Amino acid sequence: MRVLRILLEKEFRQVFRNPAILRMMFMMPMVQLLIMPLAADYEVRNVRVCVVDFDHSSYSRRLVDKIGATDYFTLVDYTDSYDKGLSYVEHDEADLVLQIPASFERNLIREDKAGLFLALNAINGVKANLGGAYLRTVIGEFNQDIRLEWLQLPRTNPQPTIRISSINWFNPMMNYRFFMVPGILVILITMVGAFLSALNIVKEKEIGTIEQINVTPIRKYQFVLGKLIPFWVLGLFVLTFGLILSWLVYGIVPAGSLLTIYVFSAVYLLAVLGLGLLMSTLANTQQQAMLLSFFMMMLFILLGGLYTSIDSMPAWAQWFTKINPVSYFIEVMRMVVLKGSSLSDIKRHIGVVLIFAVALNGLAVWNYRKRS
Repeated sequence: MRVLRILLEKEFRQVFRNPAILRMMFMMPMVQLLIMPLAADYEVRNVRVCVVDFDHSSYSRRLVDKIGATDYFTLVDYTDSYDKGLSYVEHDEADLVLQIPASFERNLIREDKAGLFLALNAINGVKANLGGAYLRTVIGEFNQDIRLEWLQLPRTNPQPTIRISSINWFNPMMNYRFFMVPGILVILITMVGAFLSALNIVKEKEIGTIEQINVTPIRKYQFVLGKLIPFWVLGLFVLTFGLILSWLVYGIVPAGSLLTIYVFSAVYLLAVLGLGLLMSTLANTQQQAMLLSFFMMMLFILLGGLYTSIDSMPAWAQWFTKINPVSYFIEVMRMVVLKGSSLSDIKRHIGVVLIFAVALNGLAVWNYRKRS
């Protein structure tokens, strides 16, 4: 224990003597937690629409007014030339072209149905799909308004209608920040833990102090614990800092217990730091460690379920998420923050991440070679 205490004292002094590490641990999460939720927005706004109206009827103008009244669309032009509307798309000045046929109002009144043509600029597939879905929703609401007017006049025979009322559980206002900020906090803790621990042993190799440690009677597990525990403590401090910042800036208060978050975070940091230390034993220079950790972080982030739903991934990617500790932490954070889940609800996640922690730290100890 005395040897471990001396190692811990050495590591803490090294960390606090290095202002670059302190800036990386505290300034980087603060800036990213303030900026990334503002940019990582699932909502698509200012979809540019060009309306080609061949009908110029009262119904077509009402439809155009309804589209322009929403916050999601920007009316680029209102014209009667489809070629002109298509030129806006070709010059990337419009995302959608809505064509209203010449017989729109007449067919709607006489035949009780009418068709519309919608052309999407699919270069940006996400914006095209969401913009098209928004526009179809607006057209559906316009159709429902017309039907209600006809029933009240009455113009048509009254028919039974089904009215649907819905409520959003756990996130009633569908605030995407409540969904994104906990996941972004997970990514920041992972980056701080894995990245800094990956540079730790490599730095000892580059400056030559590793040789002095290798000739001492320090055991391998003591050396790895001395490298792991300081960053484990600092990782929990970064988590606390991130939770306070999320509350102050975004008003996010976990529905569940903070103890549940900290218990899982403590186990998760052991796994992430073990991964960083394992990469550190494999690399010979800090540049190699940085590239290796960057490669691993890209895989973990993109296949962690933060930006893309795991259920929509290919089968091989879904299998990879089962060995991706980031995916478990993101799911746990959302469960606790939004649903108020307890320790009993996340016991499977804790068990899996604990296995990762034991395996990765065991490999780090085994792979660290002492040379005299």
